[in-house]
Amino acid sequence: MSNDLFTTVTADTPASLLVEPDIPVLPPTFSVGDILDRLRKEATANFAYVAVCESERLLGVVPAVALLRAPPAALLSELVMPVSASVGAGESAERVAWLAGHVGAELIAVSDEAGHFLGLVLAQRLLPLLVSEHELDLAHLGGFLRGATRARTASEEPVLRRVWHRAPWLMVGLVGVVIAAQIVATFQGELESTLALAFFLPGIVYMADAVGTQTETLVMRGLSVGVSVRRMVGLETFTGAFIGALLAIAIFPLVLALTGESRVAAVVSVSLLASTSVATLVAMSLPLLIDRLGFDPVFGSGPLATVMQDLLSILIYFGVAVAFLGT
Repeated sequence: MSNDLFTTVTADTPASLLVEPDIPVLPPTFSVGDILDRLRKEATANFAYVAVCESERLLGVVPAVALLRAPPAALLSELVMPVSASVGAGESAERVAWLAGHVGAELIAVSDEAGHFLGLVLAQRLLPLLVSEHELDLAHLGGFLRGATRARTASEEPVLRRVWHRAPWLMVGLVGVVIAAQIVATFQGELESTLALAFFLPGIVYMADAVGTQTETLVMRGLSVGVSVRRMVGLETFTGAFIGALLAIAIFPLVLALTGESRVAAVVSVSLLASTSVATLVAMSLPLLIDRLGFDPVFGSGPLATVMQDLLSILIYFGVAVAFLGT
């Protein structure tokens, strides 16, 4: 297989497209002398191995070195060596590369469903794919979604470029501060009539941020080990709601004891449940969305998730207060 073709190989490329087309396939009754004469005439591009087959089934391979050392009268059946790894035609390139590394195989045989030999894959040709997948896994583990190259660049870039990459997201946070102030000002009447509401607003915002941060970390870890996004969304959505319910139950008697107001305690409890559930959804969606847009999520997802969670938590808190207190 040509180098140009291998540049298009991805982790999902089937094994049938990875086989080397230039490896000779001969029966075991061929003699070394006949094989060498034939190879000289055909000028085969890949003379590293000869595949030995009988009735379309692979018996093994004979390395070129063994052919050159053997007497001309020797038969392939006398020199054949087994191939230590084999895969089906539909096996992914990533799986083939993993298998080659796991068993230390230089060659991987590819066969169809009926066991008919299709060709050989040279393990050394899969090294670029292994390097690429290794970098991608490290990138995921470190919280990056596009690759280790960008992660290294972000870690080593000079101060001005670091500021350039981070400042716009933090400016979004400043806009969020202004919006948050406007929201609080809108509900000034509620705060004046029930001063106790002001006491618990910072706590609601903090708890939502804390739950969101936990979710974001778990999502990054899940991506690094190949957990499906759909599965993580389902588990984390339920987990966020469950945690919110536990926190709501725990906070109600504490607020009631501090304020003596059951309605204020209900507002804090329901707001905590709603805000932590919403924060979970925000923390799951933003890193993936930012990466899809072509930005580095390590810079954007944290500040943007924080400001969104804060604004939503404030809106939820005062919305619940209006519904429960009717002020």
